[in-house]
Amino acid sequence: MKSIKVGLLGIGTVGSGTFNVLKRNQEEIARRAGRGIEITMVADLNTERATELTNGEVKVVNDANLVVSNPDIDIVIELIGGYGIAKDLVLKAIANGKHVVTANKALIATHGNEIFKAAQEKGVMVAFEAAVAGGIPIIKALREGLTANRIQWIAGIINGTTNFILSEMRDKGLDFDVVLKEAQRLGYAEADPTFDIEGVDAAHKLTIMASIAFGIPVQFDKAHVEGITKLQASDITYAEQLGYRIKLLGITRQTAKGIELRVHPTLIPAARLIANVEGAMNAVVVRGDAVGETLYYGKGAGSEPTASAVIADLVDITRLATADPEHRVPYLAFQPNAMADTPVLPMSEVSTSYYLRMRVADQAGVLADVTRILADSTISIDAMLQKEPAEGEQQTDIIMLTHQTQEKNIEAAIAKIEALTTVMGTVTKIRLEELA
Repeated sequence: MKSIKVGLLGIGTVGSGTFNVLKRNQEEIARRAGRGIEITMVADLNTERATELTNGEVKVVNDANLVVSNPDIDIVIELIGGYGIAKDLVLKAIANGKHVVTANKALIATHGNEIFKAAQEKGVMVAFEAAVAGGIPIIKALREGLTANRIQWIAGIINGTTNFILSEMRDKGLDFDVVLKEAQRLGYAEADPTFDIEGVDAAHKLTIMASIAFGIPVQFDKAHVEGITKLQASDITYAEQLGYRIKLLGITRQTAKGIELRVHPTLIPAARLIANVEGAMNAVVVRGDAVGETLYYGKGAGSEPTASAVIADLVDITRLATADPEHRVPYLAFQPNAMADTPVLPMSEVSTSYYLRMRVADQAGVLADVTRILADSTISIDAMLQKEPAEGEQQTDIIMLTHQTQEKNIEAAIAKIEALTTVMGTVTKIRLEELA
């Protein structure tokens, strides 16, 4: 049977990994796919490097339009990244009747609805397993493996850079800025790490998972996004003393009022498996009504781990290319005409527990004032630490863990606490999830 011809847009870290794994395992892949899959054309601005990486075995061009318009190409792999030219090329490939594989989480999270609509109208497939958690097959698990379940919630460590930074802060007691520089030196963080450390990358991935889990359109603009730049080493230490670890979590949950869609630093009980995911690794916990909790763990980035997901998508498309489009697995798990309009909740309406740290004057009545304000807002305290002031100091830290309350209630209470003359500066607030 004739091999599937693939065009590759961008042969950087993931692109070169895809080319190498596909070549190395071509016999095994063909056995699984039912026919051969070969990259026959590569587009990259650095044609000299692209030719070197492919050993001169494929046609190399510097204009990606030549790939997406080539009638001999069956599948286009988009590994350029970003929202601009990548979107134009993907839509052009679809218009030309080509299937698309992409690792571009930003593109799917922001323009997925438009792309899926165009693909449905043209009868082609768009696959994006590599866009979320690298080599972990979480998209396939949500879309196919857990299809019998009502998904209740997902919580994931889905950015390796931030997890590495938080692990180092905990292990070495260092502040964020110091660890970030080390992460950049080691290659775990980009020269401009904004998308990672501010939570944007994780929010892109969470948006995609939420759409598949709950059958809603992708709505990145409605996600609540916070990064780790304001975390202090002292907060990680205090959390440990209370039996918790701090991770940057992406959390999405279906409630009676709507869908929670949020990324932020989170205290997790140290006994939870996901709390013990260290370094640059990723992990996702999915709670289904029938299966209970399932955990997916592995490398969330890197050349060959991500290539593994890209090639899995190539095999899926190869298997299904001749199938009736109406009987393929839907892009977002649910049939396009059955997508729900369930609202995404604003953060003010979300209920969770909280870690509060405040710097206060070391004098009588301070704790009573704080607890009274919390009680007036119907917020109850679950645990507390009160540190002894250092010798010669007149101030100390109070750390409290609250029971569940709505975000708007805790914000109102914090405003009143910060107005007390005995409270110095701002109150640090970190959300807490038991994940039970």
